Amino acid sequence: MKIYEKAPAKINLLLDVLRKREDGFHEVEMVMTMVDLADRLTMEEMPRDSIVISSQAGYIPLDEKNLAFQAAQLIKERYDVRKGVYIHLDKKIPVAAGLAGGSSDAAATLRGLNRLWGLGISTEELCTLGAELGSDVPFCVTGGTALATGRGEKLERISNPPQCWVVLAKPPINVSTADVYGRLRAAELKEHPSTAGMLDAIERGSFADICDRLGNVLESVTLGLYPEVMQVKESMERLGADGVLMSGSGPTVFGLVSKEAKVSRIYNGLRGFCKEVYVVRMLT
Repeated sequence: MKIYEKAPAKINLLLDVLRKREDGFHEVEMVMTMVDLADRLTMEEMPRDSIVISSQAGYIPLDEKNLAFQAAQLIKERYDVRKGVYIHLDKKIPVAAGLAGGSSDAAATLRGLNRLWGLGISTEELCTLGAELGSDVPFCVTGGTALATGRGEKLERISNPPQCWVVLAKPPINVSTADVYGRLRAAELKEHPSTAGMLDAIERGSFADICDRLGNVLESVTLGLYPEVMQVKESMERLGADGVLMSGSGPTVFGLVSKEAKVSRIYNGLRGFCKEVYVVRMLT
């Protein structure tokens, strides 16, 4: 039997850091939703008790460094599963891009193996397992749109934003999330985006107000380190995107666009200097 799972990318409509915690993590408020750019995973049982991962992408680890491998290992150990699994990972989400590709792969692995092995694990339990692998994994288990607090693992489901086009552009650099958070001085942040304002705009379904309330305090670090990210952001704004923001710790920048007529102009304008540009829809 083969199990298929889709692992969509996420974007942060809002990312605020409140403080650094005593455990070394940061206390955050994030509003996250998913877009229709996705990795696809195929899982099937193997006769020998081991985990094997393959992928058409030559730039990702296929061993213990891979989050999907870690997810399979965790579920096997926690539920005493003495069976092997072969996972093929069809990679479409850029790596180290601020789009939670690895986290979404881990979440898809947890969901898929729960089905493959008939473990009957509840969604809540899968989210708890996911939190052991990374702060974005619980959100990726359930998808949709959510307010995430704590270190990102506490989730409150909220309404989906109104449907729109999303243009994603990743400059040819990789950004370390740990490095960006390590350089952030949360206590010195002078401006914070309004989480309450964003939640209100989403609840009212106001596309214009959502665009006005986009905010990400990590831009204060990443844009300073990587001028390429600022170039993409300024270009997207100049080309007419309704709302523009860096996702996660970067370097991917997304533009929300309400009118399809604008999309090709933005796409073509960005492709002039940025190879990885995607036009997708929100998953609502």
